[in-house]
Amino acid sequence: MITLDGNHGEGGGALVRVALALSALTGQEFSVINIRAGREQGGLKAQHLHAIKALQKICNAETNEIEIGSTELQFKPGKIKSGVYEIDIGTAGSITLLLQALLLPCLFAPRTVTLKIKGGTCGKWQASVDYLQNLLVPHLLRFVEKIEVKILKRGYYPKGGGEVEVKIIPRFILSHFDSFELFWQNLQAKCAKINLTEQGKVEQIRGVINLSRELEEKNVAQRIRTSAVDVLRSLQVPVNIRIEHVQSLSVSGEICLWAVCSQNGKVDFDNPVLIGSDVLIEMRKRSEDVGKEAARKLMQEIQSGAALDYHLADQLIMFMGLLPGSEIYTSEVSKHTLTNMYVVEKFLPVKFEVEGKRIRIKHR
Repeated sequence: MITLDGNHGEGGGALVRVALALSALTGQEFSVINIRAGREQGGLKAQHLHAIKALQKICNAETNEIEIGSTELQFKPGKIKSGVYEIDIGTAGSITLLLQALLLPCLFAPRTVTLKIKGGTCGKWQASVDYLQNLLVPHLLRFVEKIEVKILKRGYYPKGGGEVEVKIIPRFILSHFDSFELFWQNLQAKCAKINLTEQGKVEQIRGVINLSRELEEKNVAQRIRTSAVDVLRSLQVPVNIRIEHVQSLSVSGEICLWAVCSQNGKVDFDNPVLIGSDVLIEMRKRSEDVGKEAARKLMQEIQSGAALDYHLADQLIMFMGLLPGSEIYTSEVSKHTLTNMYVVEKFLPVKFEVEGKRIRIKHR
């Protein structure tokens, strides 16, 4: 059994989520202690608990008795199944963080998997569903015939109520192979490596501002967009930020921006260079400041010369684990990223090498 210490690295929930994903895929059981020991309120939160419950259905997993606040977990996976799975986090708990545990095994299910999830679509200390949809998913297309992420309802803190549907049509099917090792060899032979080492030229900036309908009268979205565009004007590229007013249980919203870059005038669809930033719309925070903050964060990422922002880097680590020979150049190697490397190296015979802001992965 693989044993993990939840206090390793940044001591948050990412260690548990990445371990769940890799365990479900590889069939290796694991145990973890000190779950989220680095957080003020340790133990499992609602999104972790519902990720585990979902995997109990998706791969017939067995666990010890767990509840919100549990600090230890033993997880024994079975075989991955296709099907339609409905998950209600019951709070504004993060849909994207829950998906970090589910997406990887679902990519390689026997047939189509549909995940219908209720919870929060954006919030503090998490990538939003818009970020997942527009920055992470394009890199996962190499693994599947099709993956769609539909935002059916927005859910903001504290009441949540968001609804997201993820539909995955697999290309590589784990159950067609006698062992994970044979599957993994086939995947490496047929799937393009993750190679994000040069930023290239910024061609355009895209974005979305989503916010509660109650804020429409105050022109909050227009003010956010105007202030963001003012900062981004110096790039001298097209800027297209759409606005979406929604009915929601709580009053809030977010701006998500991303730069689309090209190499020699062409966008590489196998390895698209997408650099993102996002900022929450919060009470007592001026709309103009929200737009400026999002744009300045994006400008900093671009000016670093990196081929992806540091949030995307930490999300791609476990997918890099499947494709030794992959390499990325990020703006920062965060504690999250280092923690995710630690977990991947526990489950797969690979080794990450970090040289400055470059991360490579090789067979061990």
